[in-house]
Amino acid sequence: MLWTRKDLLGLEYLTPDELQLILDTAESFKEVSTREIKKVPALRGKTAVNLFYEPSTRTRVSFEVAAKRLSADVINIATETSSVRKGETLIDTGKNIQALKADIIIMRHNCSGAANILARSLDISVVNAGDGWHEHPTQALLDIFTLKEKLGKISGLNVAIVGDIAHSRVARSNIWGLTKLGAQVTLCAPEMLIPPGIEITGAKISNNIDEVLKNADAVNVLRMQFERDEGAAFPEQLDYFKKFGITEERLAKAKKDIVVMHPGPINRGIEMSSGVADGKNSVILEQVTNGIAVRMAVLFLVSQAKEAKG
Repeated sequence: MLWTRKDLLGLEYLTPDELQLILDTAESFKEVSTREIKKVPALRGKTAVNLFYEPSTRTRVSFEVAAKRLSADVINIATETSSVRKGETLIDTGKNIQALKADIIIMRHNCSGAANILARSLDISVVNAGDGWHEHPTQALLDIFTLKEKLGKISGLNVAIVGDIAHSRVARSNIWGLTKLGAQVTLCAPEMLIPPGIEITGAKISNNIDEVLKNADAVNVLRMQFERDEGAAFPEQLDYFKKFGITEERLAKAKKDIVVMHPGPINRGIEMSSGVADGKNSVILEQVTNGIAVRMAVLFLVSQAKEAKG
C-alpha cells in the first residue's frame, strides 16, 4: 500500500495496514545503522524541525539522529529561549517555521491535541512526539517493532502495561497499536491510576500484578509520574514497588521468555528492580536502538505523502 497521510498524529487514527507499513519500512531502515557510514539520501534537501515544548532526551535525540541518517537538515528549537516566551502562539510559531520552508515539524507539547491543531493549520508535515496525556505514537511503534522482533509476531500476544496509566500517552498509543494488530492488552495499576472509560479501547483491567505477569508474553512498565501528584493521590513509592514493582522474584513466576520493556527514564527501585532492568529479559536498550529505525520510517513516509500530494 501507499502512505497517504502528511502527518503522524496518533495510532488511534491509523489502520492495521498503515501500522504494518510503518513497521515494514522501519525494518528496511534498521540496516542503515549497522553501516560504517550510517546515512542514506532519502531526505536529502529536506529540513526537519524539532519543536519541543517539554523536556526530552531520548525522543528528541532519536528524531534528530533519524533525520540526519536520512540526510535531512535538522533544526532544534528550544522553546524556553524562543519567541514562545514572548507570547507567540503555537500556530504562529508553526506558520513561521513553514515560511522558512521547513518540510517537517516534530513536536512535543504539554497540551493534548496540540499536534492535531498544528497539523490542521499547516501544509507541511507534523509528527507528534507526545502531546499531553493523549498519544506518543512513535514510542508505541518502536515498542511494537521491538516486540515483533523478539517474539516474531504481534497477533495473539498477551501484553501487560503496568504503572501510571492515567498520565501515560505511551500507554494510550500502545493500546491502540497493539489491539489493532491483534494483541490482547491488560492494564495493571492501582485503582487511582486507571483512567475512567479506558475499557472502550478494548484493554482489560487488573490490579493483580502476579496474575497478570503469569499470563503475559511481554510487560511494558511505565514511569511513575510522581511530579504530577498535585493532590497527593499517588501511592507511596515504596508501597507501590512492593505491590506493583517488577522484581526478579515476580519474573521467576512468569513465562521464561517474557519480554520486559520500559519507555524510560526508569525509576529503579520503584517501577522495577535494577536486576530486572539490566536482566536477560530486558529489551530497554534495544527499544532505544529501534527508535531510530522507526522514526526514520515515519519521517520518510510523511515526506513521501506530502510530495505525492503536492
